[in-house]
Amino acid sequence: MIVENQRTLFFKKLAAHGFLLLFLTIIMFPFLVVISISFREGNFAVGSLWPDKPTLEHWYLAFGLDYTRGDGTVIEPPFPVLLWMWNSVKLASISAFGVLAISTISAYAFSRVRFRGRGALLDSLFIIQLFPNTLALIALYAVFDSLGDISPAIGIDSHWSLILVYLSGIMMHIWTIKGYFDSVDPALDKAAAIDGATAWQSFRYVFLPLSVPIMSVVFVLVFIGVINDYPLASILLRQEENLTLAVGSGLYLNEFKYMWGDFAAAAVLSGAPITVVFLIAQKYLVSGLSDGAVKG
Repeated sequence: MIVENQRTLFFKKLAAHGFLLLFLTIIMFPFLVVISISFREGNFAVGSLWPDKPTLEHWYLAFGLDYTRGDGTVIEPPFPVLLWMWNSVKLASISAFGVLAISTISAYAFSRVRFRGRGALLDSLFIIQLFPNTLALIALYAVFDSLGDISPAIGIDSHWSLILVYLSGIMMHIWTIKGYFDSVDPALDKAAAIDGATAWQSFRYVFLPLSVPIMSVVFVLVFIGVINDYPLASILLRQEENLTLAVGSGLYLNEFKYMWGDFAAAAVLSGAPITVVFLIAQKYLVSGLSDGAVKG
C-alpha cells in the first residue's frame, strides 16, 4: 500500500511538472520567436526558429551604431531607439514616483482621518476608475491642445502633458494602499500619539516603513503601465525625438516597408527597463511580504 501511494504521488508530481513545462513553453514561444527574428538576416518575419545566418545587424542599429555588412555596405540606424527608451524610462519614473506620493498620502488620509464626505468621495473614486483613459482621448487632446496656446510645456508634444495624464490614474492605487493601511493595527496610532507624534510624524515614521511592500507593488505597476502605454502617448506626442519606445517602434512597420528584424530588436530591448525595475523591487516585495506584516 505504501509503495502504491508513493508511485501515485510520483506520477502526480510528474504530471504537474510536465504541465508546468508545457505552460512555460507556450508562454515563452512567442518571445523566442521575436528573439529569433532579431538575429535573422534581413527583415523577414517568416523563417526557422534558429536563424540560418545569425547576424547582429538589427542589434547594432537598435543601439544606435552603424553596421557594416560583408559587401562593405554601411547601414545607419533608422531611428533613435535609445532616445526613445530614455523617454520611456523618464516618463515612467516620474509618473510612478508622482502617483506613489499622491496615492500614499491620500490613502493615509482616507484610512486614518475622519472627515465629512469621506465615504462618498471614496465611492466616487471607485466609479471613476471604472472608465479607462482611452475613452477620454479626444477630450485630452482638445484640452492639451488649448493649454498649449497658453504654455507649450503643457501642450501637445510635451512630456509634462503626458505625465499629468498618467498622474490622474491614482484612483485604483488609493484604494489599494488604503486597504493595506486599514490592516495596520490601530494601536500603533495610539502609541505614536501618546509619544507626542503628530499625524504627519505617524505617517512618516510608522506607516511609510510598514507600507514598503504595497508601495513597491504600486511603483512597479505604474512603471510597467507607462512603459507599455501606446494610446495616450500616440495622441499627445508627435515629434520623433519626443516619442516613447512603444510609440516609436510603430515607425518600423509602415505601409511602405516592414522592418521586422529592427522592430524585433527594439521590442526585446524595451523589456530591459521593466526587468531591471522588477529585480530591484523584488527584494522589497519578498522581505515586506515575509517580515512586514502587522498582527493585531
